[in-house]
Order: sequence, then C-alpha cells, then structure tokens
Amino acid sequence: MDKFEVRFAETVLRYRWLIILLTLVAVGVAGYGAKNLKFTTNYRVFFSPDNPQLLAFEALENTYNKSDNVMFVLSPNDAKVFSAKSVEAVKWLTEQAWQLPYSTRVDSISNFQHTKAQGDDLLVSDLVADDADLSDSRLREIRDIALSEPALRRALVATNESVTAVNVVLQLPGENETVEIPAVVRAARALAKKTEAKYPFIDVRLPGMVMMNNAFAEASKRDLSTLVPVSFLIMILFLIALLKGFSGSLTTALVILLSIITAMGLGGWLGFPITPPSASAPTIILTIAIANCVHVLVSFLQGMRGGASKHDAMVESLRVNVQPVFLASLTTALGFLTMNFSEVPPFRDLGNFVAMGIAASFVMSVTLLPAVVTLLPARVKAQGDSEDRMMAAFGDFVVKNRRVLLWSMTAVTLVLVASIPRNELNDIFVHYFDKSVEFRADADYVDEHLVGSYRLDYTLEAAEAGGISDPAFLVDLKKFADWYESQPETKHVSVLTDVMTRLNKNMHGDDEAWEKLPEERDLAAQYLLLYEMSLPYGLDLNNQINIDKSATRMVVTVKVLSSNELIALEKRADTWLANNTPAIAGKKATGTTLMFAHIGKRNIKSMLLGTTIALILISAVLIVALRSVKMGLISLLPNLIPGAMGFGLWGLMVGEVGLALSVVTGMTLGIVVDDTVHFLSKYRRARTELGFASPDAVRYAFKTVGRALVITSIVLVAGFLVLSTSTFALNSGMGLLTAIVIVFALVADFLLLPPLLMKLEEKGDEDMGVATSAVPGAAG
Repeated sequence: MDKFEVRFAETVLRYRWLIILLTLVAVGVAGYGAKNLKFTTNYRVFFSPDNPQLLAFEALENTYNKSDNVMFVLSPNDAKVFSAKSVEAVKWLTEQAWQLPYSTRVDSISNFQHTKAQGDDLLVSDLVADDADLSDSRLREIRDIALSEPALRRALVATNESVTAVNVVLQLPGENETVEIPAVVRAARALAKKTEAKYPFIDVRLPGMVMMNNAFAEASKRDLSTLVPVSFLIMILFLIALLKGFSGSLTTALVILLSIITAMGLGGWLGFPITPPSASAPTIILTIAIANCVHVLVSFLQGMRGGASKHDAMVESLRVNVQPVFLASLTTALGFLTMNFSEVPPFRDLGNFVAMGIAASFVMSVTLLPAVVTLLPARVKAQGDSEDRMMAAFGDFVVKNRRVLLWSMTAVTLVLVASIPRNELNDIFVHYFDKSVEFRADADYVDEHLVGSYRLDYTLEAAEAGGISDPAFLVDLKKFADWYESQPETKHVSVLTDVMTRLNKNMHGDDEAWEKLPEERDLAAQYLLLYEMSLPYGLDLNNQINIDKSATRMVVTVKVLSSNELIALEKRADTWLANNTPAIAGKKATGTTLMFAHIGKRNIKSMLLGTTIALILISAVLIVALRSVKMGLISLLPNLIPGAMGFGLWGLMVGEVGLALSVVTGMTLGIVVDDTVHFLSKYRRARTELGFASPDAVRYAFKTVGRALVITSIVLVAGFLVLSTSTFALNSGMGLLTAIVIVFALVADFLLLPPLLMKLEEKGDEDMGVATSAVPGAAG
C-alpha cells in the first residue's frame, strides 16, 4: 500500500469535524470577495488595452465624435415613411430623443440640414421645419430630397421607403458604465414604448452600440440565473441515477457549491469582472468538480460492495485515487490557465475562475467529501465482488479486437482531421447573440432594411492643416469613396465629398451642372466655413472633420462578412489607396467590426502558443507522475486527438470558427487528460504492482476505472450541453464543441489508447515472459 496516501486518508477520517469546520471558514473568507464582482457592460472589455485595433479606434473617437449610439428604427404598418402621420412621428421622436441621458447628437430625415440657394446666400434648414407643411406636394419634395441625399439614403431611410431611423449619438462619462448604460437603455426603451403608444401604427426597434453593450450584461445575468441552476439540478439527478445513492450525491453537490463560491469569491478579491464568457465559469466548475468526486465515490462504493467497512473502503478509495485525481486536477487547471495567453481578457478571467474552482474542488474532494460521506449513513449491499461486469466484458471486447480497433480508429481520426481546413474564421460581433435575443433581432432587421452595423471607419489625412479643402485631396477622397461604392461588399459610404459637391451646386444657384467638387482650394474652404457657421448646435461636422481640418472621416458600411472576407477587403482597399491616391498622406482603418475581425486571428495565434506550452507541461507532469517516459509520450496521442477530431467534425457540421472556439483546444486539453490519467494510472498499477501483461492490465483498468470514466464523461457532456443552450453564442458554441471533444476523449481512451498500449508493449510482455491472462482472475 502507498504509505503517504494511507496516512493522508487516516488523517482525514480522524479529524473529520475539524476538516468540515476549517473548510467552511476558508470558503466563507474566500466567498466574501463575491461582493466585489461587477458586470461589465462594454464590448471593449474583449480587447486588451494594448490591442492595436482598439488603440486605432480610440484615436479615431478622440479625433471625431464617439460612435456610441442608440438607433430608433421605425417601421410604419403601411410601409410608407413619407406619409404625413409617419413624418410627424419621426419629427416628434427626433425632438424627444434629445432628452436621452448623455445624448450629444440626433440625426433623422426630419432634422437633416438641407441646403439650397437663395439668391447669393446659402440657406441651411431642417428638412422638416417646425411649422411643416405636410401637404402631398411637400411630402413628395421631402421624399425626393431624402432619397437623393447620400447621407440619408439607406443610412436613415430605406430605398423602398418602408423603414426610417432616428440615430442618437451619446457621450458617456465613462465613470461607471454599469450605471450609465442601463440608464440610457431604460430611457430608450421607455421612449420607444411611448412612441408606439402615441403612434400605434409604428413599430420601434432599438439597435445601436449602447444596446449591444447592454445585451452583453443581460446575457451574463441570464446565464447565471438560468444555466447554473439548471446545470446543478441535472448534475444531481445524474449522480443519483448513476451512483444510486443520496448521501454521495448530496455531498458532491456540497463540494460543487463550495467550489463555485470559492472560485467566484477569489475572483472578486482579485478584481475580475463578470462578462458573458466568465459568467459561464460556475457551470464549467460545476461539471469538472463532479469528476473528482465521482472517482472517489465510485471506488468507495465498489469497496463497500466488496464487503469492506465505510472506513476501510474510504481509505482504499483515497489510496488509489489521490494521485490520479490530483494529476487530473493539475492538468485540467493547466489547460484552463493557458487561456491567459488569450488576446481576449474575458477568456483569461474565465480560465482563472475555473482554475481556482478546480483547485478548490480537488482539495474538498479528498478532504471534505470523505469526511462528510463517512459521517452519513451509506446503504450499500455487499456483493462479494467489486468488479463491474459490464466494464469487464467491454475490456474483453477491446482486447480481442485490438487490431481492428487500432486501424479503424486511426482511419476515423484521419478523416476527421482532414476536415479541419473546412472551418473558416468568422467573427461577427452581432452574431455573438442568439436570434432569440431582442438586440440580435433588431440588429438583423436594420441590416436587412438599412445599412446595418458592419462598418469600417477611415480617418484620411491631408498633408497639412486645412488640407481637406485642397482640390487634389478632395479628388482622391472621392475616387476612394467611388472605388468602395463599386465593391460588391459595400452597402453605403459616408464621405465629406458628398457635402462638398452639394455645396458647390448650391453656391451656383442649384445648377445641376455644378454638382461636382470645387476646383479651387479657397473656394472649397469658404463653402465649408459658410456651411459650418449655418449648422445648429449638435449637428456640426465634428463627426467628419478634425479640428485643424487636416483629416476627414469616411465610414463604409458593408454586408455581413466573415472575418477573413472583411480583412481581405481591408487589404484590398489599402492596396488600392496606396496605388491611386497620392494626395492622401495617411490613412487609418478601424471600427468595431474590424476590431472583432482581427481579434479572432490574433487569439488563435496566441492560443496556439498557450496550447503548446500546456501540452509540454502536461506531458512532463505525466512522465514524472507515471514514472515512465514511454507512458507520458503515449498519453500525448489520446490527449491531442479528441480536440482535432472535434474541430474536424465541426468543420463538417458548421464550418465556422469564431472567437470562443479558438480557446476550446487549450481549455479541453486539460479536461480530456482526466480520462487518460485515470486509465493510465490503473493500467500502470496493474503492470508494476500486480505484474499483469498488457492485455490483462487493460482489462484491470476497465474494471476498476471504466465505470467512473463513463459517469464523469456523461456528467461533463451534460453540463457543457446545458451551456450550449446559452443565448450568448460564444458560450453556446464553446459548450457544444467542448461536449463533442469530451465524447471523443472517452472514445479515444476506450478504443484507441488500449490497443495502442498493447501494441507498443508487446515486446515488454515477451521480455517479462508473462502471457495474456497468466495472472489468476486477471481476465475476469
């Protein structure tokens, strides 16, 4: 018997009440930190402070107006935006929208600053004046102007005249976004309901960046309030059914609950925020913590069925399980800690939350669990034989068919691995939410009828202050805008040259022949100055021009594109810009869409490094623990194959890999090692302690740990499948793929690892002179 494990087990059982008391005190201290946990409501939390795309975006927002907004999308039931009642509703809502908290600008068809010539003067006024004449002739005029104006057409009014929008730009103080953003959302939703009540023929939808920020927080709270309780209930029911006992199941539930409290509390002490990814930590901790408890309980129950007392059965269970449970916990924690290599801070937080939960669950599964279980009544019918007959039969099947299994599993693995390239990198931030989420439905509606949320923001620089009035610069700017307009991906371009051509026409008596760019710099500068001086407060050109007029902003709205397609479009534009616009001295392309497109690729590269390091560390741990270089190296195959098979199947089923799935390999690496560690530890014990040949060692491993591996795998899959029902697509995709990988892990450890072990150790069996089933009872 292993002296350390036996002494440890005896100590635990001797000081049971003290262990229970100390555990509760430690959990209380750690859990008190949960008071510091806060929900973050800003999509920017997905980017590190030094992320180059975030830095470029912040520079753009510091130069021009911020793009945080709420958009009221109005859909009249009669699909007629330019009816008198619809125009009246737009005008009323535009005026009311100024009252939203932190609003700095409101744009709509009613307050669009329409320009026209009046003699030698430039007249600038709202398209729909306060004393608006909404006769049929005037409505036709408003319609013609709106549909011919590039700033409005498709941006704020649909070309089929069925939908229009009122866009509200906000300047949040940024002091406490958990208060500021919900305040804006509450006010916006109240105004939308008020609008629908006042104008019942209009439906109002609410997309926009502020609404998206709020959707992140709501997704986090929804997952914590629904998925965690559901997971907990399902896990307990599974345990009761599989372990066939209440005391072990309830004690396991206690260990799980205390592990979650410990992890989340420590996260609070360390200042980790709650985001949609990190909100899934309790569900993941719950599922993984069960695995540790199950291994201890299954061995304990097997011992009692064999006629041992509670004390002796628990001592034996800890003797054979402390090391493999420790190794499994260590390797799983290492897998989750590799998420610190992620480019996405919420995934780092998730990895740290779960790693702390795993550590807590290990300690409690070998201390608190034995202490409580041996105090509670345990009714187990002695059977005189502790082996699992079903697992014994399955072990025989694997041994007899080892050659067929080795080659068939190899073939299946190769087919799935060959399907990995079918996956395409795709990160569309709006699609992070399920279609059942109100924000996602509203955003999809806007993308269908107006320009949508997918855009690239350019800041295009002239050579000097005031250089945006240089005719050469304006010509190149228009050429670039025209090039983008000609691209199949483009839906709309907002550019300064549209304003300049309109002003040039206005200043020439609205003569259509002069609807072109000014040909003199002084003239262009004068037009711009005159126009700016005529604009009312809040509707100036600060959202398009920087202070010294050395740069201008161009916004390109595109169709829904995959990350690869968007990045390819960006590169294509960069190449065209460099080759065709000598007057544009510098450019920066950024925007939320581009930020999320790049973060997926950056994250995959960083996680490849993290996964490689984890693989090396886990292999080193197994080599030391199993005291065999060969066993450690053999373990690499069943540890790597499940992830590769999972991504291959995903390529066949879905074909898209986003931000969340880029961390699955590192995350699951530690989880799948759990099965391998327990199987190899029992196999190794049979080889070294009992002197079994490799076929009988395989049978022994199946009989002693096979049932526990099946139970833990079922529980893990069930837990991650619950996570796959999340309305936050990052979590649901991660949950589903992780469940698939765990299934493949069990398949690999049952159908590939044993045949591989027997194949590689044939020579060793011959050298030992031990034949298959030479040891009495080994074959079962």
